[in-house]
Amino acid sequence: MRESGVTGIQRGVSRGLHGQIVEVMADRILSGQIPEGATINVTELQSDLGVSLTAVREALKVLTAKGLVDARQKRGTFVRPRSDWNLLDADMIRWHFKDADSRPELLEELHEVRGIVEPAAARLAALRSEDSDVAALDEALAGMESADDNLAAAAADLAFHRALLAATGNELLTKMEVIMETGLADRDRLVHTVKPSDDPIPSHRLVVDAIRAHDPEGAELAMRELLAKAAEDLTEVRGSTRRRRR
Repeated sequence: MRESGVTGIQRGVSRGLHGQIVEVMADRILSGQIPEGATINVTELQSDLGVSLTAVREALKVLTAKGLVDARQKRGTFVRPRSDWNLLDADMIRWHFKDADSRPELLEELHEVRGIVEPAAARLAALRSEDSDVAALDEALAGMESADDNLAAAAADLAFHRALLAATGNELLTKMEVIMETGLADRDRLVHTVKPSDDPIPSHRLVVDAIRAHDPEGAELAMRELLAKAAEDLTEVRGSTRRRRR
């Protein structure tokens, strides 16, 4: 069972009390502990968390902005339907991926989004990229090559995909990094833990070489092949994880 209440809040003081209250409340909603449509007893929640009523109300304002809760006269504060939740919000994505191990469909959905976005981004990058964009991709590749642990490898991988989106010259596409960041970090953690010897450099380099050559078809194809390899890795990792749990 997840940790909640004042004990859970006090353990992470560095995040700030306000942020911790928001996270505990969001966790209860996302986990279904407070289900969709449920009315939230604010006074009871305040007592349960051991914080001030003002702090709870401030946290509810944050959750309201993310589409998780709302308030109506006579009804009070309640959890909105999942269809109203702002799932593209950076915090919402991070909160969801906290449970990626137990909810594998999240990584599947991330892969579907990447399959739609990144091949087209690679094509645009090949058409529009400037020398500085290619330099950023090369720098990310170098970071992947020099990474000496999983954390450094994941950071370099994220830098690569950020640089790819930036190379499109499309400001809206660059904002897709919000979706990629948490999901990629979680995927990389799973894959690098089970397959530490797997070398991602060649597939990434093919994408960069095609962009450098201003070859849109080649860049798109290389990215599709990279994503296919990523899907294979994830399938293999999940199979290995299930076998270990038996």
